[in-house]
Amino acid sequence: QVQLVESGGGLVQAGGSLRLSCAASVRTFSSYAMAWFRQAPGKERESVAAISWTGANTYYADAVKGRFTISRDNAKNTVYLLMNNLKPDDTAVYYCAGERGRERLFPPWTPNAWGQGTQVTVSS
Repeated sequence: QVQLVESGGGLVQAGGSLRLSCAASVRTFSSYAMAWFRQAPGKERESVAAISWTGANTYYADAVKGRFTISRDNAKNTVYLLMNNLKPDDTAVYYCAGERGRERLFPPWTPNAWGQGTQVTVSS
């Protein structure tokens, strides 16, 4: 069973940047579609970005298009989320998630593997 461990969260001022990382403990990482989700207090969990097995295809939620970039390094079993021009509305717990063999990247999608989450707080 794949284990996903996120890192890189923290407190940042509005307009700043953070890069989240997610390390996967599975030999077949290159066959997993990966995604980042987030959940803010009192709100439903939402898909933020997703990336295909090879990295050739990506999906972004409208709220983050042009500011966030998802990428992956299959040699390191790691997926990243670079977040630029952060806004207070981006404050949430960010979760890394994945599913082996998944082709469709856009919602609705509930992956079958999840990390524990990392807190991102953007101050105004």
